[in-house]
Amino acid sequence: MAHKAGFVNIIGNPNVGKSTLMNAFVGEKLSIITSKAQTTRHRILGIVNGDDFQMILSDTPGIIKPAYELQSSMMDFVKSAFEDADVLLYMVEIGEKALKDESFFKKIQNSKIPVLLLLNKIDTSDQQILEEQMQYWQEQLPNAEIHPISALENFNVTEVFNRILELLPEAPPYYPKDQITDKPERFFVNETIREKILLHYKKEIPYSVEVETEEFLEDEDIIRIRSVIMVERDTQKGIIIGHKGAAIKKVGVEARKDLEKFFAKQVHIELYVKVNKNWRSNSQQLRRFGYNG
Repeated sequence: MAHKAGFVNIIGNPNVGKSTLMNAFVGEKLSIITSKAQTTRHRILGIVNGDDFQMILSDTPGIIKPAYELQSSMMDFVKSAFEDADVLLYMVEIGEKALKDESFFKKIQNSKIPVLLLLNKIDTSDQQILEEQMQYWQEQLPNAEIHPISALENFNVTEVFNRILELLPEAPPYYPKDQITDKPERFFVNETIREKILLHYKKEIPYSVEVETEEFLEDEDIIRIRSVIMVERDTQKGIIIGHKGAAIKKVGVEARKDLEKFFAKQVHIELYVKVNKNWRSNSQQLRRFGYNG
């Protein structure tokens, strides 16, 4: 029986549901999800294996016009998604008109590989608006197949998955069949903590934060984790810690619960906060955190 394998890359504006879709396909929470824009900073692979296929899904940061070095690096991850895709999933939501960056949109219009335009969040719309939107996108991207979906409600997700399978080229698997992602355990610890910070802090704080796990020790029945939350200014450090440490404690408790589910094991987590001035504009620091190649 022929084996299919290929890279399926998901792109779109911030907050259109890319991470929700990938997690639905993979059946695991690999990408963090919040209602804030720019939640995803890296390119994260989620691998779905079957007896005769391997689908390598790639969640990318939402497309923006970069304002500082970190955002430029995030857009480099999006550019790389165009280069190795076998199928491109361009995700839009009801009411949206175009990408935040026109050059990316032109790349989609001129794509030589199959493009599936996924019109997401249709559960928030009615039939007339949906039909108008489908017609609009058909005119904008005549080279794309349009699929209305709701990633959150799991509507049409299986149909899209099956269509991608049809489009995948015949190839041997790229990764071991028991692997579900390309990222190490510490990456998911960092991202889980960062998700809780995105959920509980306002304004600039979540965007000024990076998380680094300095210790990940796994015993038979427990994982011991020590992670550092990096901020750019002393005032941010105080906000992260909160009155008598209440805010950071809440982040730690919620992260621990999620990580215990993810690793199916007891987790002990210690969090610290350090000031790392202007790390978002420092190429050396960005490389250290896995940005800038």
